[in-house]
Amino acid sequence: MTDQFDPADHRYPVSLYFEDLEVGTRYYIPSRTLGEANFAAFQMASADNHPIHYDIEYCRARGYPNLLAHGFQVLIQTAAGAGALAHVMSDSLVAFLEQSSKFLAPVYAGDTVYPELEIIELKPQRTTGVVTVRSTVHNQRRERVLEGTQSYLVRRRTAS
Repeated sequence: MTDQFDPADHRYPVSLYFEDLEVGTRYYIPSRTLGEANFAAFQMASADNHPIHYDIEYCRARGYPNLLAHGFQVLIQTAAGAGALAHVMSDSLVAFLEQSSKFLAPVYAGDTVYPELEIIELKPQRTTGVVTVRSTVHNQRRERVLEGTQSYLVRRRTAS
């Protein structure tokens, strides 16, 4: 039996281009509970060895209820590829241009985070456009723990 399978057709979802995107569209990133394994993985990737992130007794001695997440560990939860946004722009995405963020409240081991990206600005260019999104992360107590922006360079469907 011969299939007419073509790997080029195996895509999720159909890619949107700059003209297809709209200000106000929200892209939720699946929530996740940050456990000790997440902390260990971040330590391996970042080489950050400060005990406030990895030594529970050090944290308790300083009045913290649990391991304190590094701000970048919280920030990476907003990676566009962790949710639908990068997939929505799969064929049109040219580059991740910049990001900024503010860390508003502590995140501890055992907290559940709820990341979200929302398109807040679309700046057309000749053959591309810049898509700016607001990034936010809330915890299970409904507190906003991070806010910021990210910008992406995206192809236009047709050059103007």
